Amino acid sequence: MKKAKTFSTIITLLFFGMLMCDTITQTVKADELPVVCLGTSLTASQRSGTLKTLSEPLNGSSYQTTTITGEDLVKYLNPSGSNFTTHSGVWSSAMIEKEAQGSGINVHILDYQGRNNITTITANQYKNAALTAGISDANIYVTSAVPIDGSGALAGVYAAYNKTGENLNQNQVNAAQDEMNTLSKITKENKDKSGYSDAQLNNAVAGAKQEMGKIGNNVSDSQIHDIVNNQININHLGDVINNNQKQQIINVLIEVRDSGALKNHKFKDQADALSKNIKKNAKGIFDKINTPENRNWFEQIWHNITSFFSHLFSGLIVATFN
Repeated sequence: MKKAKTFSTIITLLFFGMLMCDTITQTVKADELPVVCLGTSLTASQRSGTLKTLSEPLNGSSYQTTTITGEDLVKYLNPSGSNFTTHSGVWSSAMIEKEAQGSGINVHILDYQGRNNITTITANQYKNAALTAGISDANIYVTSAVPIDGSGALAGVYAAYNKTGENLNQNQVNAAQDEMNTLSKITKENKDKSGYSDAQLNNAVAGAKQEMGKIGNNVSDSQIHDIVNNQININHLGDVINNNQKQQIINVLIEVRDSGALKNHKFKDQADALSKNIKKNAKGIFDKINTPENRNWFEQIWHNITSFFSHLFSGLIVATFN
């Protein structure tokens, strides 16, 4: 009888333990559900089509939805210079899905009913902007039921990220929007030039962020200038990017520093992951520019530079002691 009671007690404890574990599991899952943000201007048909497009990568998994309005555009985008009103139309929509630590930022622009309606902003531009804004380790999906330039699409991402329990710094959001608009403008100006690609530009910026992250929040303007020059050359854009465009990139990265983005201990690693992601998705481009001949050319330049300064400082030391 005693054994029977003991067995009954064990079964009861196991049952309640399973219930508690299930409750905890459900809570964790609810906190980490992907968030789908739908533009408020969508018709019922467009809303249904957009929801289908954005949720398809989840393969039937659960998600939560929210609506992006003109108020969100005003809140997140107007401080960086946009002039939206609370009555502005919103068609672009997005989904954000949190990933494991170290996964980095991945952005996918999804076709709506077989057509890419994001006409200007590229996936790599979204990636760099998301990094600057403070987003980390996430899959981001963007689509639109109507053709738009895509510059306002990240408002939904920012709002969705807040829905996941993460708060974004508005100064970083401002810097992110300025960065995205600047890089988009530079790509537009150079898109037909030989030896240029948006992937190279965004990889140069991601590489610059990584170098800035190594130095930290006290990286100086002159250091940022040198870092940008170096990254432009590494990505073989020295003959394409003009001085005005180069200064625009420098100014944007100074704004990134001043926004406080570098204070985040994840920034450097996320920038590194972003650079690897860009190279992986544009492997054909980087395979062409990273040839042994090109590497040897840069190594020779670097050797000449270091030799010059070595001889220069050697001469100064001799002169001092003589």
